[in-house]
Amino acid sequence: MKLKEEVVYLSGEESFLKGVKDCLPTVLGYLSIGFAAGVVQKTAGLSIIEITLMSLLLYAGSAQFIAAGMLVSGAPIMSIILTIFIVNLRYLLLSAALAPHFRHLGTWKNTLHGFLLTDETFGVATSYLSDKKYASNRWMLGLNLTAYLNWTLANVLGGLFGKWIPNPEEFGLDFALPAMFIGLLVLQIVSRSEFRIDLLVVTGAILFTVCTSFIFSTGINVILATVAAAALGMVMDKWKSAQKSS
Repeated sequence: MKLKEEVVYLSGEESFLKGVKDCLPTVLGYLSIGFAAGVVQKTAGLSIIEITLMSLLLYAGSAQFIAAGMLVSGAPIMSIILTIFIVNLRYLLLSAALAPHFRHLGTWKNTLHGFLLTDETFGVATSYLSDKKYASNRWMLGLNLTAYLNWTLANVLGGLFGKWIPNPEEFGLDFALPAMFIGLLVLQIVSRSEFRIDLLVVTGAILFTVCTSFIFSTGINVILATVAAAALGMVMDKWKSAQKSS
């Protein structure tokens, strides 16, 4: 009973339409990246139906690009499945990070939210829920479904019209995903009041990435730098909280 009294998801501010609105910053990025994914998948020999099913069932940009590339190279199906499984393991961590905000929801609702979760919607959700104890089922549905349908539409359009764009990089479509993450990062920093800590974390991430690039290969150094910068931010945040309480 106490749990129900504390849940804030019944407020009008956390409606389905609010979730749709909060997803809008990712829409343009999804359209460009999804269109590029559709072009790549069409080039790999997939039909429009197969592109649609991959978007609906796999629903993971990086995994879809990888799958298309491995199909072109003639990789075995089991190798493709195993690679995609490993690449998508990060969603277990993303879902676990948001799980405390959805304790009041049932299993099926949480399963749906977990399936529809992406890197971008995770970024929006963590920023929006930073000062909330419980999340709104309607708000999360609005956020996730907008991204899901937008991504599928972009993939299909890329498959249909991609033959007229043989080189998507010429139009900067390859930079759309980094640009979208930069936008989400800026929005999250602006919504917080800890500018010094955020600036320190960003600077630390850049320095860690550069330093580790001399030792580790590209990709691994980024992961290590991300973990190190996140740990630095957590320590600084805990230290500042302790200073305030003392």
